Amino acid sequence: MNHTPLNVALAMGPGVAPRIFPPSTLATLAPDLLLLNQEPMEEFTSQSSREILAGTDILITGWNCPVIDETVLGAAPRLRYILHAGGTTKHHITEACWERGIQVSTAAEVNAIPVAEYTVAMILLANKRILQLAQKLHVEKKAVEPDQLFPDMGNYGKRVGIIGASKIGRHVIRLLAPYDLDVVVSDPYLDDAAAAALGVERVSLEALVATSDVVSLHAPSLASTENLLHAGLIAQLRKGATFINTSRGELVDQEALLARIQEGTLYAVLDVTTPWVLPPGSAFYTHPNVLLTPHAAGSLGTELERMAASTIEEALRVACRKPLLHPLHAKDFAFTA
Repeated sequence: MNHTPLNVALAMGPGVAPRIFPPSTLATLAPDLLLLNQEPMEEFTSQSSREILAGTDILITGWNCPVIDETVLGAAPRLRYILHAGGTTKHHITEACWERGIQVSTAAEVNAIPVAEYTVAMILLANKRILQLAQKLHVEKKAVEPDQLFPDMGNYGKRVGIIGASKIGRHVIRLLAPYDLDVVVSDPYLDDAAAAALGVERVSLEALVATSDVVSLHAPSLASTENLLHAGLIAQLRKGATFINTSRGELVDQEALLARIQEGTLYAVLDVTTPWVLPPGSAFYTHPNVLLTPHAAGSLGTELERMAASTIEEALRVACRKPLLHPLHAKDFAFTA
């Protein structure tokens, strides 16, 4: 390369870097980029952090990164890029970053892949009634006739409703394309032409919940989407339907959801709740109609390697003066997760 390597620094919460960026991965930054700190900054206030910030051109951030405000930017006069190895940047990117003209990139696109895969797996299992049948077999320990218990079991011709044509929602739609399913979507920012391009029908939220065999939530967590699935909509969910949430718990009236589940007329697959960890006495833990998972849908285990690779690729593109592959723009910031 004919120009001086740019300087890269890491900033993220305690214990994050070893999970996402082992030394062998960080080594791929060389020789095009110079890594200033093998141990990520966990704060921006110490003298050592200020010295690192002073020479940083590219900041690679991870989960629980400290807030990057005007004071931090004042200590980082060379900073031009923030590359986030994760989905949301709302916990550390501030208005000051946009005012400074810093280019921001996220790994939201690649993090959408495992969430969508989890969702599609749950949709297929839900329509096949596998979770209910397995539970029945474990309890009774004798022969079970699946379609006598669930005459409507199967994926053929079932309607799947996707709430939110987000990155994850769109990837779910793409993954469902090979199946004989009727997929509908509700999103106030999606028009009929865009829905047609995705190969799905756009419907109202009310129509979606009332007619879908499986309803999967993929809207971002915003002030405008809090309690999006309110008690009135939960009451309209079809008898025997399955509700899947991999988005955020605050988008759902959980008391109304639990009441409907306890009626025995609704199933739920919940990877997220409010609070993040439910209290030990919550009926969501024990009700047979609920599959509760510990926020496992997103990138974990080997999937973190994909997220790291995406972020490293962005950094190397910057080194080569190429445009970012996954930019986050200021105009979209308020509407993203």
